[in-house]
Amino acid sequence: MHLPQKSVVAEGKIRIGPLIAIPQLLREQGIDPEGVISEAGLELLLFDDPENVVSFASAGRLLKVCAERSRCPYFGLLAGQRTGLSSLGLVGLLARHSPTVGAALRSLVLYLHVHERGAVPALTVEHGLAVISYSIYQQGVEGITQIQDMAMAVTFNILQGLCGPAWRPTELLFSHHLPDRLGPYRQFFKVPLRFDMEQTAVVFPAHWLERPVVGADPWVRRIIEQHIVELEKLSPHDLASQIRRVLRVLLLTHSSSARQVAALFSLHPRTLNRRLQVQGTTLQTLIDEGRYAIARHLLENTRMSMGQISAVLDYSDASAFTRAFRRWAGVAPMTWRSERS
Repeated sequence: MHLPQKSVVAEGKIRIGPLIAIPQLLREQGIDPEGVISEAGLELLLFDDPENVVSFASAGRLLKVCAERSRCPYFGLLAGQRTGLSSLGLVGLLARHSPTVGAALRSLVLYLHVHERGAVPALTVEHGLAVISYSIYQQGVEGITQIQDMAMAVTFNILQGLCGPAWRPTELLFSHHLPDRLGPYRQFFKVPLRFDMEQTAVVFPAHWLERPVVGADPWVRRIIEQHIVELEKLSPHDLASQIRRVLRVLLLTHSSSARQVAALFSLHPRTLNRRLQVQGTTLQTLIDEGRYAIARHLLENTRMSMGQISAVLDYSDASAFTRAFRRWAGVAPMTWRSERS
């Protein structure tokens, strides 16, 4: 069995597979893909091999430039509609051969970092509903709205492929403004859509997690998972980077205490902090960085109130959040938001 991926991508990188449909999509809109891709700082040849790797920031910039040049503000949505498990390389193949839909999604959550290190997926189940979310943690990324729209279309396709045509989500959540043109979103998803949310996610009945994946081969799954584990052994382990990645989810789910974070890495909180101090940081510093990043995102990309944002970030009230933000940014959050509106 040929397994093409030979290493785990570095921090801030992404395997180009999920973006592979972009050149053809541009051509269909009468646009020369080489010029647009070059403007984003990439080469068209990169799209010849889905295993090629680019920076996550470059991927976001590419989607942003594509949306601008095509005058299609929902370009990311269109690109995502052409993408599914088959574009996700080893991790997609692992999910495809998982015994159940829940096992497939947990495989994506556990191993997506093997070929994408700029965003993190998460799966939670509560009150009979499953929520599969996608959160960007890489700093300084352009085209965040485009990335989110693409991720939701890809996730929708993945779930429909795993569950079958009868699957329908309860709703989709977007952590960005209501788009000017809602029609393309409604036409593709055909379910309730909510914007200006704290996270970008697909919500669906949890009973679908128990559904068997048709055609899954346990032998193939074992081979792929063994290969991924071997790849991880060969990759450097940067504890601070790993914590930054998971904190994006933990902060949004109010699970970011020292004990909770340390437990994820099977460490005592004091041991965790000692190891972080060797890297020149502390858990509290990383938590503050994560809160600041989430705050900036929600201020710039949503219309959430100060009270709502403070609740998302676990502050007692809006004034406590304002004091913290002023300490980070040097200005009040409302001032920061107005400067970018």
